[in-house]
Amino acid sequence: MSVRRNTRLEDLARLAGVSITTVSRALNDSPAVNQQTKQLLWKLAREHDYPFRGYMPAGPTVAAAAVAIVIPRPQGRDARLSDPFTLELVAGLGEAARQRGCDFIVSHLAPSGPADLAQLMATNRATGIIFLGQSSLHAAYNQLAETSTRFAVWGAQIPNQLYCSVGSDNPLGGRRATLHLARLGRRRIVFLGDTEAPESAQRHQGYLTALQDAGLSVDPSLSVPSSFDLEASEAAIDALMARRVAFDGIVAASDLIALGAIRALERAGKSVPGDVSVVGYDDVPFARYARPALTTVRQDTALAGRLLLSKLLSGDSSSLRSERLPTDLVVRETCGA
Repeated sequence: MSVRRNTRLEDLARLAGVSITTVSRALNDSPAVNQQTKQLLWKLAREHDYPFRGYMPAGPTVAAAAVAIVIPRPQGRDARLSDPFTLELVAGLGEAARQRGCDFIVSHLAPSGPADLAQLMATNRATGIIFLGQSSLHAAYNQLAETSTRFAVWGAQIPNQLYCSVGSDNPLGGRRATLHLARLGRRRIVFLGDTEAPESAQRHQGYLTALQDAGLSVDPSLSVPSSFDLEASEAAIDALMARRVAFDGIVAASDLIALGAIRALERAGKSVPGDVSVVGYDDVPFARYARPALTTVRQDTALAGRLLLSKLLSGDSSSLRSERLPTDLVVRETCGA
């Protein structure tokens, strides 16, 4: 039985037509080597299983893999690392990486189009990349999947998708939240959030389906746009009340949006849940500690982290099916029941 010979610096140097010194410097990201040569050598190192550690700092042990986490520029959900759900998702990935003996970093890069993605994949030396969110990059991810399998995406499943994604069952989550309010007797239910970004748009579709299931009319004035931050949702509810639009329930596209809505309602003298019942989405830690405690749709970030990492490290994410994770309605005080 033949034994596969480990790739050496000498082998990479011969393949690239450069010196061993140049290979060593390139794999350590030395500024003495030009970017084109670095990209060539990083590509060869990956193709021939040379065990370089990417951008990971030196440590006491050798990691099984090095994973980069990248947050695209926002469409809908705020791309700031301080976003509560983003932090929960990064924590889930971090725990999964620790269990698998992997290092991980959160990149400062925020790609916004196909050229950015191509450049990122060419220059990043990590084992693979996990993108947290689709933003407006669905078509760009499809394009990238034709040439690279070193990535996975947290986000919605979209028709004709060529890349591997992991995300929650957003349509069912939005439907469950809305039906819960309808069963409580709420008849004028607002959807508060972005209706264009993939994940939020699917939650909105679930909301519309639930209204039809409950025999409630669909009123376009009750679909209220809001970005994923507290101030925006607070302003959106202020504006809705200023127009004297009647409503008695709110399905928010995130917990942060829900909290902003509650602040606006309470400032206007409205009782939650007496006058208006509110349901959030995510179940971030502050949801259970808010007063009143927030009813919300829970996303399992620990399971999401394990699945994303598992698919990325499988070796060929393009051949893997996307996953839609279950969601749970967590009933607390903001609905009254």
